[in-house]
Amino acid sequence: MIVRSKAPLRISFAGGGTDVSPYVEERGGAVLSTTIDKYAYATLRLHAERNITIKSLDYDIVAKYGLDAPMRFDGQLDLVKAVIKRMNGDGNRQGLDFFLHSDAPPGSGLGSSSTMVVALIGAFMQLRRLPLTNYEIAELAYQIERHDMAIKGGMQDQYAAVFGGFNFIEFTKSAVIVNPLRVNRAILNELGYHLLLCYTGKTRLSANILTTQVDAYVRREEEVLEAMDQIKALAVEMKNALLRGHLSDFGHLLHEGWVSKKRLAQQITDPKIDELYQEARNNGALGGKILGAGGGGYMLLYCEFDKKHIIAEKLEKLGGQVVEFDFDYHGMQTWEVPAELPCG
Repeated sequence: MIVRSKAPLRISFAGGGTDVSPYVEERGGAVLSTTIDKYAYATLRLHAERNITIKSLDYDIVAKYGLDAPMRFDGQLDLVKAVIKRMNGDGNRQGLDFFLHSDAPPGSGLGSSSTMVVALIGAFMQLRRLPLTNYEIAELAYQIERHDMAIKGGMQDQYAAVFGGFNFIEFTKSAVIVNPLRVNRAILNELGYHLLLCYTGKTRLSANILTTQVDAYVRREEEVLEAMDQIKALAVEMKNALLRGHLSDFGHLLHEGWVSKKRLAQQITDPKIDELYQEARNNGALGGKILGAGGGGYMLLYCEFDKKHIIAEKLEKLGGQVVEFDFDYHGMQTWEVPAELPCG
């Protein structure tokens, strides 16, 4: 039996960082995001042999593990192993083959690691016929990453990947509430026409940046407290601007969010990122930001529509790589491979 799953990567417009503990428990967070047509994919094949094989295109790794020995966390595909441990535990240990790949590398700022966890859970759900709700899937992905593996990070990526589309997500000590936004399709088409996605040429380890941010918050550094509260408030303002179709305001608010985000930790930006951003602003970008925790990965820009091609050309001359994308409205999807189709 073969099943496949895919989950969409996400763009976070505002609120990133307010979904991280202990800010969530103490002050509550809010994020505005959308998913895009870049995905994490998982293929799962059930077999009778007493082993598990994992093939990762992203890491160029093929690893095999016996079912009769504990699967050790050794720095190689540990997050994948953590999902397998949760979903293929002692009660139903079966031989499995996995093939995994993602449209963006880990550390890109598009939530690729969390999205892969969601895709893996989706494949197991399809295989086991598990009746999990979207909230339960996202919470399970969060628990695997943040508690089982103790990887520092927030909550938004798991929920965005599961639910898909444009969402305003609220985080409190006791609950996560996903509010799907019913935005006029003409507004979304216009938004997409103005947005530009540029890969900066390097990835980064988000946990290191988040550690700096969290430590500063715990020390109650006034600048960080003010910046996080401002980022949360901007998420509400940007949601309202989007729903009303005030896209120029949306672009300017994106810039305000970037200014506030840079106050959270020194590693969020560097001279290369600043150069790319300033070049875009000089040539007609109203606003933008580094996606994810910062420090590298993808930069999102809101451009004047007749300047977008100029900005793209300028950024590529500086070493950036412009990436075409569209919005995704479906979230995680799973399916079985019909017997008459080649399985790969």
